[in-house]
Amino acid sequence: MGAKRTVVLASGRGSNFQAVLQGIREGSVRDCAIVGLVTDRPNTGAEELARDFNAAAGKQGAADAFAKIEIHSFDFKSFPNRDTYDRLLLDTLKKLNPDLILTLGYMRLLAPQLVQNFAGRIINIHPSLLPAFPGMHSARQAYEYGVKIAGATVHFVDEGVDTGAIIDQAAVDVPDDVDAVGLADLILVQEHRILTRAVDSFCQDRLRLDQNKRKVSTLS
Repeated sequence: MGAKRTVVLASGRGSNFQAVLQGIREGSVRDCAIVGLVTDRPNTGAEELARDFNAAAGKQGAADAFAKIEIHSFDFKSFPNRDTYDRLLLDTLKKLNPDLILTLGYMRLLAPQLVQNFAGRIINIHPSLLPAFPGMHSARQAYEYGVKIAGATVHFVDEGVDTGAIIDQAAVDVPDDVDAVGLADLILVQEHRILTRAVDSFCQDRLRLDQNKRKVSTLS
């Protein structure tokens, strides 16, 4: 079993991206080769992480073809329309030829054609216990609603908004004295944990979707 060619889509600081890279280095994420990063705006933290990774690989003289991350930094605001951006993103992903796509803090809905093209190969991390609080600002939604238990979900991506089959979840007790920012930080710890576990399981060919594409089982 060879390493899975993995591409990351990101829009921000790259905390979950960093968790996956660290998992690869430490061996908790096996058979995963990050071959590409695509961002929808320039100068993100995720892009900086990828450049640091490439610089470190260069200093080590890594001969592995998977040792370098190909970086594609697009500026969504510079495109004349959404369709133009979506076509470029799809073409870029096809050229990178991923076995797995990770949407890690990527703040754009994926076009239906892209989702269909890579069905069963796109994984997202979301800061709520889905199906509660889908979409943007989930931790704030949970905080304002006054929940006592929040959490994180890692799931396959379908054509809906955070509606894909759930791979794993982790609950977080909400302290009485926490604010929305503090709650997001508590959830992020669990995001890192279940994301790296899910990526490892996928790359080890241990995830199975049922016939209805709704339930995921993890093989031992």
